[in-house]
Parts: sequence; structure tokens; C-alpha cells
Amino acid sequence: MFHISSGSYRVLEIDYAYQSLTLHEPHLSNCDTIVLGSKGNGFSVEPWRSPYFNPTADNVFMLIGCSAKSPLFQGFPGKHLPCRNVSGMGCEEYYGCPAWSVVGRRHAGSMFGSGPPECCAVAFEAIKAINLSKLECEGYSSAYSLAPLRVDGPSEWSFGIRVKYSVQENEEFCRACEATGGTCGYGSDGIRQMCMCADFNSTSNCDSVISGTSSRRWSRLGTVAGTLFATKLIQVPNYLITYGP
Repeated sequence: MFHISSGSYRVLEIDYAYQSLTLHEPHLSNCDTIVLGSKGNGFSVEPWRSPYFNPTADNVFMLIGCSAKSPLFQGFPGKHLPCRNVSGMGCEEYYGCPAWSVVGRRHAGSMFGSGPPECCAVAFEAIKAINLSKLECEGYSSAYSLAPLRVDGPSEWSFGIRVKYSVQENEEFCRACEATGGTCGYGSDGIRQMCMCADFNSTSNCDSVISGTSSRRWSRLGTVAGTLFATKLIQVPNYLITYGP
């Protein structure tokens, strides 16, 4: 599991090449199920961590069942709502998911006379934190785009929270690693740099001889839509995140 201030998340994938993680939690709504009751974690990180760890620009958060008194709508008169499509994904398309036939939907009226929209899509950068209690929302969903792929409707969206991280690296070590076809990463202590090669991890580069300090180490992370992801046992530095059981 992956632990930050807003809660615990399951790690679906670690993409070292693009320095990103894909996270999931059980109360995240998708196209088949909408979870209400303000049970979800949402997403927020501590101020000191935020410069290094935030959702990607093409990740959309869709807030569901928010109160008319929600801070989300304050200061936005009439039809000028903060809700926007993000990377071509938004609530109008999301309303086409089967789950909405169960919970129903409503539209915003003038000055919220008939209530706010049942779904409001926002980019993380617009509000800095997804906190269902503070935003007075019943639930949320999150989806991301894997450009340049184009998908046909929300049934083919990738649901989850796509997070970008940055690390402080030893540039000389990384250049030597990448020159031999490897990718920079960190050891299980989150401090020692490692060079991730095709099927082993090295403390120098991918041309080095596999020894006691460079061995084959793999770990299965989880299953997504029937696909089992595998990744080397290299962690993002501990100053960014904390892993737990």
C-alpha cells in the first residue's frame, strides 16, 4: 500500500521512464459503480511534499453530489461554474456510463435554483486538494489520459489517480546508467540509487557484471483489468512517499 496524508492507496503501476505512479482506492467511482457517502480518500499531500508529488496535468477529478454550499461553487455566479473538461474528459461524457442509470442525475439551474450539477470535473491544479468533507461532496472519480491514445467514450477511460513525482538525482550516475540502456531508480531503502536494467538491478550500470549487489528481483504489484503488472523492487525515495503493509 501507499500512504500519504489523505489516506492509503493501492499501487497499480510504477512508470519509471515517466516518473509516475497509478493509484487506486476502493471508494473511487468508475463507469460501472458510483460510490456515495463521502467515503473516498480524495487526494491531498502535505505542503512540503507537493512540489515533488502531484497528479498529472491530464488527470481529471470528477466530484459527485456536491452541496450547493460547497466551496467548489462559491464565487461562481449563475452558469459560470468551475467545472471543466480535462484532456477531453469531463462529466458530460461520464454521464454516459451505466452507473448513472442507477443514481440518476440533475442539471444546474440559474443561481443553483434547482441545485448544483450532480458531477463537476476539475483539474487538481485548480483546487489543490480533493477533500470530500471540506468540499461537501458525496463521492468522486478520477481518470487519466495516456496520450496520444484516443479512446471511444468513458467506458474505455483509464480510471485511477495518475501521479507525477520528481526526485533529486546524481546526474553523473544517471547518465552512466542511461547510456547503457538502464533507468535511474532507488533501492528499497529509498536512498541508495540503483540502475534498473532489462532483468536485473545494478549499483553502477547495465554493463556491469551481475553479482551479490546486482541481482534479479521482481515483485508483482497487482491486477488491473485482468492484466498483471510487474515491476522491479525499486522504490520512489522515502522523502516523497511511505509504503506500508
